[in-house]
Amino acid sequence: MQVCSNNQQIADVVSIWKSQGKTIALVPTMGGLHAGHLSLVHQAKANADKVIVSIFVNPTQFGEHEDFKNYPSTLDQDLSELEFCKVDAVFTPDKEQIYPNGLDSPLKAGSLSQGLCSNSRPGHFDGVVQVVNCLFKITTPDVAIFGQKDYQQLLVIEQMVKTLTLPITILSGDIVREKNGLAMSTRNQYLSMDEKELATNLYKALKGLKQEILQGKEIELSRLNSNRALEQHFKIEYLSVVDANTLKSIVDNTTQIAILCSVFLGSTRLIDNIIFNKG
Repeated sequence: MQVCSNNQQIADVVSIWKSQGKTIALVPTMGGLHAGHLSLVHQAKANADKVIVSIFVNPTQFGEHEDFKNYPSTLDQDLSELEFCKVDAVFTPDKEQIYPNGLDSPLKAGSLSQGLCSNSRPGHFDGVVQVVNCLFKITTPDVAIFGQKDYQQLLVIEQMVKTLTLPITILSGDIVREKNGLAMSTRNQYLSMDEKELATNLYKALKGLKQEILQGKEIELSRLNSNRALEQHFKIEYLSVVDANTLKSIVDNTTQIAILCSVFLGSTRLIDNIIFNKG
């Protein structure tokens, strides 16, 4: 496994692979790797000849009062995990490699970035598309893998690739959950043992809401009931039921539904979702 810390190093590695006719998959991460990330690595290995995992905590997607400075850093452990998974290269750039001309960028996220997470995190998705586009330019992958847990982010990146006509296939990896149903996240380590137990109520509520929708119950009433149930344990940013392709209100021709939520448990922000076909 090659570990590259600057743009030229990874570009040279990619150049050799491409001269050999190899296809390349990129798995962008911010480190703090867990089984969810590693599932994306396995998916990447199944869809390309060579796999690059990037580890970069991107400053442009953090808000003023968010945890950028304290974001978990476990590089040695991450590298050990990735070597065990037989990743071909790890890209570990610093800010100067990704943003040599400064943090400002004219690239902005498209219409799918509006609402939901962006209501409480203005500019977040602009930062996401900026860093992902930079990583794409540096590593020039054929395929890139992103997790479904960050569902709005996934759609925003797909929209960016389409808008910029980038020759990259975007694949989605399923949410990986703890045994108690909690969606795996690097930020879960912020939770106390008691909070982890309470956090199981989030996925239970989403599953219950999905079941009511499939039973034909009135969506908004079911959503409000689930929202009230969640308020017993969480501070709710949003609980939304939308068209999974447009992130807008469900209409007659909606074929796939997304239940999306963001909540706080103590000071820890948790996001989760369920995507399913309309009954």
